Amino acid sequence: MALEYLYPAVAALLAYLLGSLSFAVIVSRLMGLKDPRSYGSNNPGATNVLRSGSKVAALATLLLDGLKGWLAVVLVKWLGLRYGLGDGTLALAAFAVFVGHLYPVFFGFKGGKGVATAAGILFGIDWLLGLATVLVWILVAAFSRYSSVAALACAGFAPLFYLLADRGPWYAERSIALAIFVMSALLVMRHSANIAKLVKGTESKLGSKKSASSAKKSTK
Repeated sequence: MALEYLYPAVAALLAYLLGSLSFAVIVSRLMGLKDPRSYGSNNPGATNVLRSGSKVAALATLLLDGLKGWLAVVLVKWLGLRYGLGDGTLALAAFAVFVGHLYPVFFGFKGGKGVATAAGILFGIDWLLGLATVLVWILVAAFSRYSSVAALACAGFAPLFYLLADRGPWYAERSIALAIFVMSALLVMRHSANIAKLVKGTESKLGSKKSASSAKKSTK
């Protein structure tokens, strides 16, 4: 097999392994907090880590989960010329790191919902795309006070922002556009339980103290 066909597969594998680093669990362990999969929404993500009462842990989780998405994309950009990696490999790596976060091989394939990692990926593709999507999250979260609603709004707007970039939808690179669309669909799917709670009116709002007491520091 020619090396030019092997490199994209290697890039996808490494991106998946990078995505499989569940920083919500890693940061919680390092800071002596309970496993975020054992309280609140049971989701290993920054929003649930915030329920532990540690804003530092939540912020670290948010930044690190975003960083791994960004890194997977920019590494393909940086090494693209040397190894002949094009937009197709970039899209593949972006999708692989996202799937790694959702289904991490290091943590029993039980991962987070992918919001921070998706944001990092979008920043890696284009910083304006990432910024526009994050601003949607901030605005929707500020008005609704629901992290899940803000995430769902981003899932809808991110593909639209990408297609409207440059001079029109027909100029978008198809493989990257497809990756963003599929990631958005997966993000919505991962929020199915939140959607059900929103319909029932039982979804927790940002800043809620619910389940925080069960997530206090543990030395076990």
